[in-house]
Amino acid sequence: MKTGGEPAAHTEARVWSILENIADPEIPAISIVDLGIVRHVTADSRGVEVGLSPTYSGCPATDVIRSLVVESLAAHGLEAQIRMVLNPPWTTDWISAAGREKLHGYGIVPPRLLAGAAGGAEAANDEIPACPHCRSAQTERISEFGSTPCKSLYRCRDCLEPFERFKCL
Repeated sequence: MKTGGEPAAHTEARVWSILENIADPEIPAISIVDLGIVRHVTADSRGVEVGLSPTYSGCPATDVIRSLVVESLAAHGLEAQIRMVLNPPWTTDWISAAGREKLHGYGIVPPRLLAGAAGGAEAANDEIPACPHCRSAQTERISEFGSTPCKSLYRCRDCLEPFERFKCL
């Protein structure tokens, strides 16, 4: 593994900066850092390690993300080992505030924060979200699954626009 011969803290900061520019392949409006799947970056005399958590077991984007990380770091002269971090499992609470804003701006209703919420993910996923386009509360779920299994498909009864909602996990 190659770290570029710079101090570990500088290398780690550089790696985070590079990772912040890698878009999620399924939701290109949000980076993998904002999505909260980058669990850690460490650099030492042995090299660089990046810890990644899949959003859910069997997520088809996991291998693509792993490849994007390796390729992006290699383009900056860094070799890295990727460690899959499964415990604790990823949760939508790890999506950053900026990531939630980016999701909303992209037309996807971000998941509700679950930390300390009553009822947990099941109750939160049953709530009917406001339309991200016109803000109307007159919406309906038309499919439990949207373009990916982690999103549900909705329609606004007022502006008639379809939209997705990121499920709380």
